[in-house]
Amino acid sequence: MVRFTRSALVAGAALGLLAAPALASDDENAQDTELSEGEKELAKLLEGRVAGEPQSCIRNFSTQRMRTIEDTAYVFGRGRTIYVQRTRDPESIDDDDVLVMQLWGSQICRLDQITTIDRFSGFFSGVVFFEDFVPYTRVDDDDSED
Repeated sequence: MVRFTRSALVAGAALGLLAAPALASDDENAQDTELSEGEKELAKLLEGRVAGEPQSCIRNFSTQRMRTIEDTAYVFGRGRTIYVQRTRDPESIDDDDVLVMQLWGSQICRLDQITTIDRFSGFFSGVVFFEDFVPYTRVDDDDSED
């Protein structure tokens, strides 16, 4: 149980969820630090996972899943390890936009050229600048019994 608590703290700290006002017990501070829907969705997705060392590139498999969490992040992969991409401007992440990536090789990298098109009209809607990808790996249940 100690390990799970530590991993939850690591994941929370990596998300920027743990701050002094957020731990305050009075209602006024709790209202000021309420999380957005996207942050809540990402926090739920990261439960039981530990943040790893940020990476500038990740492997691109044709079967790799990508999930868009509006105004928050893109999440790549599934299973034991997933990669969170917050971008330089996460507030502009919109699930009505489709990422168009010009990849060089078998990896997705932070310096790749990425644009977006509107899912419905097909028109250009923006440019995306990736940051490093942060891996989150699921903690095994047997490790948490230390």
